[in-house]
Amino acid sequence: MNLRRYSFGSTSAIVTSLGIIVGFDVATAPRAAIVAGLLIIGIADNISDSLSIHVYQESENLEGRAALRATLTNFSARLVVALAFVAIVLVVPKPRLVAASLACGLLLLGVLTYLVAHARGVSAPREVAKHLAVAAAVIVVSRLIGAWIASHIR
Repeated sequence: MNLRRYSFGSTSAIVTSLGIIVGFDVATAPRAAIVAGLLIIGIADNISDSLSIHVYQESENLEGRAALRATLTNFSARLVVALAFVAIVLVVPKPRLVAASLACGLLLLGVLTYLVAHARGVSAPREVAKHLAVAAAVIVVSRLIGAWIASHIR
């Protein structure tokens, strides 16, 4: 498996999904709204990002088939990860949803980062720590936004 093909889409989907779940949860959004948010990001935003990646790769004169393969791989990786989080939202009881999502998402991000770091020959612990710190920042900001929405918008 070529990690390069899956790393961008998977990382994006993991961090974005965690942000949506945490932000919507603190904003007291119902389970249906969380699933809708994940699917919108997993499909509509994914198509938009994949098209952007494709156009960028074409502008860099990447061979047509290689650009298409990278685009489809990115789309597939993001969709699969988003659907995995949808499954978590549908299966895990609401009081444990955030904890279960964080555990799964941060574990996935950590493993992916470890594999990429190992393939690059760089310090895996340092890379994992950096990437988990960025994910934590996204989660904190999402929680703050959700809390602000819950207290100011009715």
